[in-house]
Amino acid sequence: MRLARVILLIMTTAMAAHATVTKTVFGTLPDGTAVDLYTLKSDAVEARIMTYGARIVSIQSADRDGTMGNVTLGYSAFDGYVADPSTYFGAVVGRYGNRIANGEFKIDGHDYHVPINNNGQSLHGGLIGFDKLVWQAHPIAGGVEMTLVSKDGDQGYPGTLTAHVRYSLHHNALRIDYSYSTDKTTVVNLTNHTYFNLAGSGTVLGHEVTLSSDQYTPTNKVLIPTGELPTVEGTPFDFRKATTIGARIGADNEQLKIAGGYDHNWVLRGHNGEVKTAARVYEPVSGRGLTVTTTEPGVQFYSGNFLDGAKFGKAGESHAKNTGFCLETQHYPDSPNHPAFPTTLLKPGETKHSMTTFTFSTHAK
Repeated sequence: MRLARVILLIMTTAMAAHATVTKTVFGTLPDGTAVDLYTLKSDAVEARIMTYGARIVSIQSADRDGTMGNVTLGYSAFDGYVADPSTYFGAVVGRYGNRIANGEFKIDGHDYHVPINNNGQSLHGGLIGFDKLVWQAHPIAGGVEMTLVSKDGDQGYPGTLTAHVRYSLHHNALRIDYSYSTDKTTVVNLTNHTYFNLAGSGTVLGHEVTLSSDQYTPTNKVLIPTGELPTVEGTPFDFRKATTIGARIGADNEQLKIAGGYDHNWVLRGHNGEVKTAARVYEPVSGRGLTVTTTEPGVQFYSGNFLDGAKFGKAGESHAKNTGFCLETQHYPDSPNHPAFPTTLLKPGETKHSMTTFTFSTHAK
């Protein structure tokens, strides 16, 4: 009888191991291209992901009372995403996530120029980045795999890049696996640009954040890293102990004034490629928690400074300043122009991989 109970427990656990995956049509682009929506549902979390930009549309998780709620920012209808040109809600951004100074870099002595779309810099891949393209998708066990082929010269980047992004859900953890290869040496920095609000509404200034980092990359006035890696000690960038986002966001600090808050890359402890904890977040009213682990060397912590309440889509939905935060696991911004930073070069014959996991939890008062 005891053996039977053990077997039943193992079978039950195995059945719960993989989330269910369903597919529907979410919308249609002006050119008639259909955009599919995949819903991953486990015993603890529901995540919806669409093929336009390989975007996380929503994540439902429970608060301490067991009430499910959406903890991400976005739009209820597809037209909101098409109309919104600049927030990148939930998207996989690339070919190079974050900024490249003046849209210029060199590879093997050859100059490359990519589109300028942010204060004279190139941001998140250019004018038509991966966030504005429809990815090919197919279901996998407990998730969905998205694939995109970016041709040689796309947005000025060299090489035909093939990118795969796998979303898989297991119990309370949503895992993202990236892999990519090229036929010509190029630069790549893929990340996910989901905005979180664990309270489900209001600002995120009361969220408590811990970042596993002793250094960060300060920027110039157009948010390009200076190349320095100073300590966070004694600065508003010290999140080594849990600190609310709003505690020092208004401090008299030049870096905070430049970005209007937090929009910086933190240097994570541990080696590039090894799994490490990047961040922990706790929202005291709902009791929800979020832990981010990754193999990437950095994380861009963004406090939603440029959300301005603009309305998009037929529903006229909007998001105000500081109503969401991002934890974009990544290589450092402008790495192609900083040889001392971990390299983002990808060569023919290589297939590079990275992983990020968002794990949701609840905490008693």
